[in-house]
Amino acid sequence: MISNPILKGFHPDPSIIRVGDEYYIATSTFEWWPGVRLHHSKDLKNWELIEYPLNRVSQLDLRGVGPSQGIWAPCLTYENGIFYLVYTIVRSFYCNMYDTENFLVTATDIHGPWSEPVPLNNFGFDPSLFHDDDGKKYMVSMVTDHRVPKKYAGRIVLQEYDSKAQRMIGEAKDIFKASDIFLEGPHIFKRNGWYYLFCADTGTGELHGQSILRSRNIRGPYEMKKDKPEKWEKGEAYSIMTSRHNPDILLQKAGHCDMVETQEGEWYMVHLCGRPSDKRNPETVERFKNSRRYMLGRETAIQKVIWENDWPYLYSEKDERVTTVPQEKVFEPTFEKRIDESSKKNEEISVGDNKRIFEKDDFDNLVLNPDYQSLRIPMDERYLSLSERPGYLRLFGRSGLSSQFSQSLIARRMTSYNMEIKTCVEYEPKVFKQMAGLIFMYDTENYLYLHITHDEDIGKCITLLKYENKKAGYLSDYIPIPEKEPVRLKLTINGTEAIFEYSVGDPDKSSCITNRIAPPVDASFLSDEACNQGWFTGAMIGICTQDLTGFGLNADFDYFEVKDLSM
Repeated sequence: MISNPILKGFHPDPSIIRVGDEYYIATSTFEWWPGVRLHHSKDLKNWELIEYPLNRVSQLDLRGVGPSQGIWAPCLTYENGIFYLVYTIVRSFYCNMYDTENFLVTATDIHGPWSEPVPLNNFGFDPSLFHDDDGKKYMVSMVTDHRVPKKYAGRIVLQEYDSKAQRMIGEAKDIFKASDIFLEGPHIFKRNGWYYLFCADTGTGELHGQSILRSRNIRGPYEMKKDKPEKWEKGEAYSIMTSRHNPDILLQKAGHCDMVETQEGEWYMVHLCGRPSDKRNPETVERFKNSRRYMLGRETAIQKVIWENDWPYLYSEKDERVTTVPQEKVFEPTFEKRIDESSKKNEEISVGDNKRIFEKDDFDNLVLNPDYQSLRIPMDERYLSLSERPGYLRLFGRSGLSSQFSQSLIARRMTSYNMEIKTCVEYEPKVFKQMAGLIFMYDTENYLYLHITHDEDIGKCITLLKYENKKAGYLSDYIPIPEKEPVRLKLTINGTEAIFEYSVGDPDKSSCITNRIAPPVDASFLSDEACNQGWFTGAMIGICTQDLTGFGLNADFDYFEVKDLSM
């Protein structure tokens, strides 16, 4: 069985392809750098993180983009030996006029290098590229509308792309527009002479769903599949998959799908979903209405699909019936397992099947583990070094935590509601504008920061800072700690509760005592629903340093350890 989600933590807007016996998924990364996460699998169950396609500043410059802006909804396709990746860079949102720049990069090898970006049209976000069997290519996207009121609730536009000239050609044509249904995340695919327009509906929150339309002509008109989902209510979308009527199931927010056909002709659908901090049962739904928190962000899950009368249906093999409700457990494809030594190794380090890429990083390698990401910019030699002090990650202090330009910070995704995170840092600040430590964050406006700093009256000290929707407050006093001693920092996540602890000196000595710096903290504000300018990413756990004097004081981290306590 495949256990959902297959990509845990912040992995939204999945796009999937198969090339031979290999499967690949691309997911959104927003303001986190490098851009677009790619995962590889041979069996749709076990997934391995591979190289990022957007890993050069010439391809991707995210300086200045706000929280939850940046890379939205990439679409990965393949034709005749070439991988195609289209994506949006959102540079302004939460405003009247959105700036949504769409680009295409290509590669002959999924591992890169990927080309410099080719500009496409900018009608809206969520672009997707379709390769027709006559050799033509088309880009489809939703359309943003700054008019007040908007003329259409949902609008999808299609335009041809000339791959030789590397530009859009012909007229952009509306292929869907409606006053009552909002569609986004469009994909087009072709089967049995039908063109299918596959779209997310009703936003990306708890009412999220997936709709499908079809036409004999790529330019339409498209008819919508109007089988009513279970517990359908008048006025809502005719979603072929949604969790909007089932608040008690694990996989909420289900929608934004893409489909893939296996080697043996079976079909699967990947989609985003969210696991609320409170699993919830029907008795608690009304009490918690409109207040559920999704700290893990939007994750990626997979479902089995069958076809009837040239329409796709979600299928529950457990119940042996079609359904519109996403399943937590899904039967694996029936093809014979192709396991060699390489795939066995990948299975050991896979993100799927409840495993993580690594637990403890001792920083012994000269290349940073790919599971880390930074904010908006690459962590080059101006920001970190793995060679200046072998066995340590040296971070050089740069801008403050609200900066959208030059932070010294690396982080990993929160993947479970029960985790333990540890690090050890050597750091000797001289003024209060120098800080280093362990951060639990959603974005630059929402975080908990256990850090070492310096106070004029106390000297070297440690404290816990809370920053919630731009409101700052310290949750502990400035606690003096000895100079020239390593400091161990620890975060324990238990549901929505965060417990921060520290110790100083040699852990083998009796004088090294672990201290809880403050009472347990309600960390549920680090979630899609609680952040004023967020909504689209997920909680991250990392290490960082700031030097607001401009002198770049370094902090040396000995290790970074992450354990999933729910396993």
